[in-house]
Amino acid sequence: MRMRKSGFTLIELLVVIAIIAVLIALLVPAVQKVREAAARAQCQNNLKQIGLGLHNYHDTFKVLPPGGISDIPPWGAGGGWGSSWMVFVLPYIEQNALYSKWDFKNANSGYVNANNRALTNQLVINIYKCPSGNLPVIMGSNNMTSDYACIAGAVNGLIPGYNETRVAGCNAGGLCGAGGAMYGNSKQNLLSISDGTSNTILVAEVSAGIKDSSNNPIVESGTTCYRPGGPYGWPMGTGSNTTGTTGDRLFNSTTVRYGVGVLTGYSAGSGGINSDSSQNYPIGSNHTGGANCVLGDGSVRFLTSSISLDQLARAATRDDGQVVNLD
Repeated sequence: MRMRKSGFTLIELLVVIAIIAVLIALLVPAVQKVREAAARAQCQNNLKQIGLGLHNYHDTFKVLPPGGISDIPPWGAGGGWGSSWMVFVLPYIEQNALYSKWDFKNANSGYVNANNRALTNQLVINIYKCPSGNLPVIMGSNNMTSDYACIAGAVNGLIPGYNETRVAGCNAGGLCGAGGAMYGNSKQNLLSISDGTSNTILVAEVSAGIKDSSNNPIVESGTTCYRPGGPYGWPMGTGSNTTGTTGDRLFNSTTVRYGVGVLTGYSAGSGGINSDSSQNYPIGSNHTGGANCVLGDGSVRFLTSSISLDQLARAATRDDGQVVNLD
């Protein structure tokens, strides 16, 4: 008797290939979901560390760090374009070696200062970067651009029955507020957040790119950077030497004007979207359904895109006396 040779027939082989293809098709989305879940968790951890850093700064100086400064007392003496809140929190996020070399004595500590520019050249601080961010990390200034911004406040007219007077037009376009807990040359402590620290946003994600009304990306390249940090990166503060709102830009900050995840319908140079600060850059991310933030009590919250604009404005304002619902 002949022995039958073992092996697959053509039909059996095709069936096996089809089954493998189906399994791969089912597996790929699952892997992508796992990766995104890990990226979202890492982003939340970044903000948790930033929140702890803000609280440790507050414990030391009895105020929250300013959203950004010109180098004036008590932060420096040189004037000019000073540093952002992210510089002041460095010692509290395990970056004390960098902070100890920072020059506040001479003008323009945030970017123009040669000493500080050399320190930050091509330097990436991972805690300031969301793993899901899809925008360039290093811009034309050779400085890292952060995926997080402090919340300076909200524009007027968003909260029904409340008149927000602490808003001024920026000379580069947009509206810059001072109703939040961290704004230009601010010295707010946690007690001044009368709406409650668990109801007030300190820092939020700005890690997603914006698009025009035709759904085309507003491109970032070279020295052009439509982000709160502008082309100068995370160290840049403000050029104004007064507290609150002025005509000068406040970098690495945003004043709420648009809803969470509203990333389409903009035009470069208008509506607070500018290549040299973007005062009203929308809170948003590449996480599905919203963006992360850290509240005044140090807790991390996921802001869904379904949150109404008036509720977002209330959470951006420290003392409007309104009930906040971020669910």
